Amino acid sequence: MTSTIDDGRATASPPDESAAILRSVRALAPAIAERSDEIERARRLPPDLVARLRDAGCFRSLVPRRFGGAGLGLPDHLAMVRELSRADGSVGWTVMIGSAAPVILGKLPTGTFDDVYADGPDVVVAGTFNPTGVATPVDGGFRVSGRWAFASGCQHADWVVAHCVVDDGRVPPLRMAVVPAAEVEILDTWTVAGMCGTGSHDFTMDERFVPTARTFAVFDEGGIEGPLGLVPELSLSSLGFATVALGIAEAALAEVATLATAKVPMFASGPLAANPLFRNQLGAADAQLRAAAALLDTTVAATWAGALVGERPTLVERARVRATATWVTAAAAAVVDTAYTAGGGSALYSASPLQRRLRDVRAVTQHFAVKPDTYTLAGAVLAGQDVDTTFL
Repeated sequence: MTSTIDDGRATASPPDESAAILRSVRALAPAIAERSDEIERARRLPPDLVARLRDAGCFRSLVPRRFGGAGLGLPDHLAMVRELSRADGSVGWTVMIGSAAPVILGKLPTGTFDDVYADGPDVVVAGTFNPTGVATPVDGGFRVSGRWAFASGCQHADWVVAHCVVDDGRVPPLRMAVVPAAEVEILDTWTVAGMCGTGSHDFTMDERFVPTARTFAVFDEGGIEGPLGLVPELSLSSLGFATVALGIAEAALAEVATLATAKVPMFASGPLAANPLFRNQLGAADAQLRAAAALLDTTVAATWAGALVGERPTLVERARVRATATWVTAAAAAVVDTAYTAGGGSALYSASPLQRRLRDVRAVTQHFAVKPDTYTLAGAVLAGQDVDTTFL
């Protein structure tokens, strides 16, 4: 049975909570896939699609039920992200980021958090954890200035978060400012090779006053109520990144399998599906993909099971979560590489979804949270070494 969050208590959720959202997402998936070219050209999710995703419950999936949210457990939430990522990588990524609002904003003071959800549960957040801004303490809050990159979904977000260095000598010198999206300037910078539709533009602020109650320190204790608050943010986001990559890979492998039944390679006497080398590659890629899915699902389930009984993951468990996310992302990228290569010359054309899947999954592998350096940190923890685990 799935689990949900309500007033800080883990409970058994009505089966229709997650099932309704998944049904809505699956109903939307064909239309999303058909609009992939449009999404990529626009370099953002179309406003009408964002509205349909809101209506489907995607952005309230993690919001506690006392605010009108679905309060889904982590496995059900990531199942939704995976479904969307199969339809389109940019959509899966953008919903994964935007729906994390209650997790990120959960570190705000209780009254401020309640105010954020006073008008309803479908709150969307964008922003970045790279501290490229400056926050100067003033009476009642901070004056914030700076420029931040990679703000996925910022054009339809309700709030943006801006990580800053506080210039008063405090240690650690970091503070996250939460600002209404209408109060920042978005710069048109998102012209990229992959995940083109995420609208991950830069945004700026200049001497913007942010009340203390709308700021928080990322590494402070506290967070969203219930079991979700026991899952470290970097563990949660890393599992989300891997889920997007896995969904992209599942779609790519299905697409090349379908292509192989009709595509006749040059000088071949039959379809690609009859080629022994292709069959070998497809069989190996399918096994690799299923292994990645099994490891990810098992890790998500174990992480959530611990949270449900009030346990925070140990350092070793956090290390394994991060290593899992990194390995699954790399495995997914390798599967997409295989599918794209098997697609031959026809995969080069913009009409082929395989070239977009390749670019999208490779964009995911560039994120610092799933780069190979993660193994070094995880291995140090597993070896019992004294290392900085701030970003574990």
